[in-house]
Amino acid sequence: MKKIFGSIVMFFSGWTYTFPSEYKTDKCVMVAAPHTSNWDFIHTLSFFWKCEIPIAFFIKDNYTKGIIGGLFRRLGAIGVDRSKNNNLVDYAVTVLENSNNMMLLVPAEGTRKKVARWKTGFYHIAQKSNLPIALGYLDYTKKIAGIGSLFHLSGEFEKDMQGIQEFYQDIPAKHPELYNKNIY
Repeated sequence: MKKIFGSIVMFFSGWTYTFPSEYKTDKCVMVAAPHTSNWDFIHTLSFFWKCEIPIAFFIKDNYTKGIIGGLFRRLGAIGVDRSKNNNLVDYAVTVLENSNNMMLLVPAEGTRKKVARWKTGFYHIAQKSNLPIALGYLDYTKKIAGIGSLFHLSGEFEKDMQGIQEFYQDIPAKHPELYNKNIY
């Protein structure tokens, strides 16, 4: 059902996708960028459903409670209490370790607003769990949702972040004025 719904949304919105077979993996951390609009969620979810990719993502825990919470949990949401100083990296590693098949979606900017640099939790999650980082993107000019690379960390933070930054340099955001291409 999700595959059909994702296909319908992508068709009527005029979006296509690219997900080369060499980037398919049972588990990984996925960076989702640029993230400048609420539409990013709709297009990303449609892409995942169409490609039958099991995803999980963190969200404020109040969105995972009650009736609406059931819907968000079915979409892949994992509630996090942001009022507490949680170690989200360790929690994410545990979630991945306890899953057989999951792509953990991380909007590295952490917000739709312009940021000076990305949050680096995605890097530390991938490093601690020894998983690759899928470089996911939404190209709003060409209307393509995709995964452009499966990035394996070298352990050299600066070198790895430079490689990730180079990948995202030419990806147009929905609101380019809200996207900082210098990620670290």
